[in-house]
Amino acid sequence: MDLNTNKTILIAPLNWGLGHATRCIPIIKALQDNNYIPIIASDGIALELLRKEFPYLKTLELPSYEIEYSKNGKNFKWKLLQNCPKMIEAIWAEKKLVKKWIKKYSIDGVLSDNRLGVFSKKVPSVFMTHQLNVMTGNTTWITSMLHQHIIKKYAECWIPDLEGTPNLTGKLGHIKKADFVTRYIGPLSRLHKRETSKKYDLMVILSGPEPQRGMLEEKLKTEVLKYNGNVVFIKGIIEKDQIKEQIDHVTYYNFMNTRQLEQTFNESGTVLCRSGYTTIMDLAKLDKKAFFIPTPGQYEQEYLAKKLKKEGLVPYAEQNDFKIENLDEIKSYKGLPQLDTPLDWKTLFQVFE
Repeated sequence: MDLNTNKTILIAPLNWGLGHATRCIPIIKALQDNNYIPIIASDGIALELLRKEFPYLKTLELPSYEIEYSKNGKNFKWKLLQNCPKMIEAIWAEKKLVKKWIKKYSIDGVLSDNRLGVFSKKVPSVFMTHQLNVMTGNTTWITSMLHQHIIKKYAECWIPDLEGTPNLTGKLGHIKKADFVTRYIGPLSRLHKRETSKKYDLMVILSGPEPQRGMLEEKLKTEVLKYNGNVVFIKGIIEKDQIKEQIDHVTYYNFMNTRQLEQTFNESGTVLCRSGYTTIMDLAKLDKKAFFIPTPGQYEQEYLAKKLKKEGLVPYAEQNDFKIENLDEIKSYKGLPQLDTPLDWKTLFQVFE
């Protein structure tokens, strides 16, 4: 029997779009493969997605950070500031809950993906983020300083990227000198590249909080009608039942589970999506060419889109300016590099021993 004799690990992703939840899927699977018992904690659609993925695992509900986007990208920062009191309240509430759960469920370790109150002094606690620097325009220095100050209390900080170059996060995930333990664990994806015949010329996949997700959906529904070729359009709305709808050359789904998503990615020629970091990791793993539309006002997505365009890898357009003809630009870009790095989970999980 392994050293850990079935230790219980609480794994808690932030509910901000679906990226934090989906990138925790390979970690949850690896914990199980290494004889740990994962307990999942989150809220909203992130929790729903993980419940669908792991129906047999224990799940717990955390308070919502109530992150809302503004309709106008320029007001993004102010909307976040307005949300601050609610967010701080949620962080305090989750601190109390985690303390209670550690006792109640005999939890031996904690892994937080960007949830600032999921931490314990009693058991080894790990923080996972791709943002050591938090981009907020002219206030980046202060938000980054605050974020790093929070990370410092954890035993380790896991960064799903490569330490050297090439890397995917650039300035987001790399700082000159960290005064906390950092581990670059390589890009994480729940998806795998497979050889399949091509079914769709274009895959549209949406994600992220409202109202911006819905606004982009409305815009792209009109644009894809002008596209010459077969389109699969995944709206990114997690609901009880999957709904499939065919309109002309476009097949719509409200959501897909991991198995279906992997199949569809592999069956598609090119991908049109947000420039969220989890999506970028998936595209790199699947060796797919893409076109990005960053969420308006979300500095991190705008930074990643600019960085990857500048490196000649992926083109992008602002949401308001996007036209379906822009997709022709993909031909002139290399696509993301496959940064496959074998991960020694056993060594990584030593922190919980």
